[in-house]
Amino acid sequence: MTKRLSATSTTTQAGAIPATSTPGPAARRPRSTPVAGVQWLDAPQAHDYPAAASYVSLLAGPTQIRTLVSALKAAPVVRYKAKDILRAAGLALLPADDIHVAKDLAQIRAGNPLSPCLMVRGNARRGRQALIADGYHRVCASYYTDEDTDIPVKIVKL
Repeated sequence: MTKRLSATSTTTQAGAIPATSTPGPAARRPRSTPVAGVQWLDAPQAHDYPAAASYVSLLAGPTQIRTLVSALKAAPVVRYKAKDILRAAGLALLPADDIHVAKDLAQIRAGNPLSPCLMVRGNARRGRQALIADGYHRVCASYYTDEDTDIPVKIVKL
């Protein structure tokens, strides 16, 4: 049996994007590995911004990327639930044994804090989903601890 995400979940932050997709069968939490709660850094690490720029450069030009990175650096940290981030971005939950998800799960188990995620806000009126510019694996690892994990995010409009 697979675990499906509720389309009626809410966040405590204004501006959450309505979700239209749910993680698939990989959403089942592995039962054999207990996972502690997720600890978070107060701000993204310096290397997260170039990683976000690299990903978004597949979708936007250099001028937009410079503007985006500046906006992300200045944006406040807000919190969204792991399940809502995946749904807003239209992304499937990666398996727990994905090499990067497993690495983040190991960090969580060790009590090491993860870096907040960097996102680009979607546009419901235009049918554009949100983008996880950096932190997809961290969102998935957090989901495995608890789908209601509050994840710190810096989110801006592209």
